[in-house]
Amino acid sequence: MTAVPPYWRTIRHRKLKSSLAEGLSAVDTMMFDWSKAEQPLLATSAQHLLAAGGKRFRAALTLLAAQFGDADAPAVIKAATVVELVHLASLHHDDVMDQAHVRRGVPTVNARWGNRIAVRSGDLLLARSAQLTAELGAEVILAQRSVLTRLVQGQALELQGPHPEEDALTHYLKVVSDKTGSLIALAGRMGATVAGAHPDIIEAFDTFGETLGLVFQLADDLLDIAGSPASSGKAAGTDLRQGVDTLPVLLLRALPPDPHDPADSRLRVLLDSSLHNDHTHQEALELLRSHAAFQQAREYTTREANKARQVVKELPPCPARTVLLDLCQNAATRIA
Repeated sequence: MTAVPPYWRTIRHRKLKSSLAEGLSAVDTMMFDWSKAEQPLLATSAQHLLAAGGKRFRAALTLLAAQFGDADAPAVIKAATVVELVHLASLHHDDVMDQAHVRRGVPTVNARWGNRIAVRSGDLLLARSAQLTAELGAEVILAQRSVLTRLVQGQALELQGPHPEEDALTHYLKVVSDKTGSLIALAGRMGATVAGAHPDIIEAFDTFGETLGLVFQLADDLLDIAGSPASSGKAAGTDLRQGVDTLPVLLLRALPPDPHDPADSRLRVLLDSSLHNDHTHQEALELLRSHAAFQQAREYTTREANKARQVVKELPPCPARTVLLDLCQNAATRIA
């Protein structure tokens, strides 16, 4: 069953809320239809995470973008399904890369059937998304092709890490843009395109999606440090324990050490050591939460959320625009 997106309860326009609910239901049906396979194991594994649910956020954004054109155009549901199939495929592949064991409250495909099946089922979902995209026209095909390239590029950049002469923060933001922002931008662009929206609106959704994707990832970085497991969906400091430098740590490393601040010196020592010990891990978490770099990271994320909000304000007034503004607000307030 599709989970209710966190912004859902803020939608006050009944007709729009009903339209989105019907649209997401249709997307779910189409996703199941287009993830079938002749081989029973491949079909079961491809639909495993789909059956586990999810917020279908990208599909919802496609449906919202279509409100700025002909929201009832038959291609809208197809476009939303394409984006969700690509996203689902990326989860299969990411879980293999990360050796993850749980996703959406159930065992990951790789944990249950092994890496080979997980990769093949992810490939199937990508192939199905390409088949469906072929029905949507050349403009959409080109947009999807570009995003698929960026998804692979972002994963490769993340594995490679920054070059010695490259700024680590710049590299990190590029990875986030390719891995997260590109697909969210595609969701809005496709919805507006197949609905026949004005070209300026299509471009606006491209910019909006890239920025919103960045905000969501940076907010997750902050929640990983300061949030509770209930709000972040995982144990606090998971990235920190795994030695993954996210926005707050990258900003800290960019600051000159303060020889007069014992807490700063201690935190830098901890960040350069293994944090698998629960005591040192908790100490590093507490020191990072109170460090100036964490506040800088919060302010950086809020500025990006405001940029996304400003793009939305330029769109024609309508109930869908109000929902998009609420999305920006939600992205900012979840880190407050």
